[in-house]
Amino acid sequence: MEIKVSEVANLPTKYGDFLIQCFAEGCKEHLVIMSKELPKIPAVRVHSECLTGDTLGSKKCDCGEQLEFALNYIANHGGMVIYLRQEGRNIGLLNKVNAYALQDKGYDTIEANHQLGFSADERTYEIVEFILDFYGIKKIKLLTNNPKKIESIKDVAIVERIPIKVEPNPHNENYLKIKKEKMGHLL
Repeated sequence: MEIKVSEVANLPTKYGDFLIQCFAEGCKEHLVIMSKELPKIPAVRVHSECLTGDTLGSKKCDCGEQLEFALNYIANHGGMVIYLRQEGRNIGLLNKVNAYALQDKGYDTIEANHQLGFSADERTYEIVEFILDFYGIKKIKLLTNNPKKIESIKDVAIVERIPIKVEPNPHNENYLKIKKEKMGHLL
């Protein structure tokens, strides 16, 4: 598949001043938000889009807080957030809202996905290695709790895993428990 790459632009934010670049993969347009200078071994967060958490501040998940943690970390230590357009573990916004409705009825996040005909996690990460290679990055410090993300990066050395610590709240305690117990997240 052909991947189109945008120009680089400045992105001043409440977290710091970054650069932004877009990688279009078919109909999905992924973003890279990066410090103006990349260290020799940059910190990298691979973050999948979560409109409800990232933009609306949903307390049902920890996505928005993980993104904020990563942007603050990158602002202070250098690196990048690779923002993948894979809403709702790549089931799309409509299905994610339907999964939320099933969760309201007592299903956990994995059971809700299964009820809708999806696996627990439909995300893929092939574009990540393309992006890292595009910037000539061979070694990273990976900001993640997700072992699937660690396993997916094969051609770049992960010299350190930086855990993302988020305080649970009454709305996401079970969600975090399921991520740890059923998905193997390193919480």
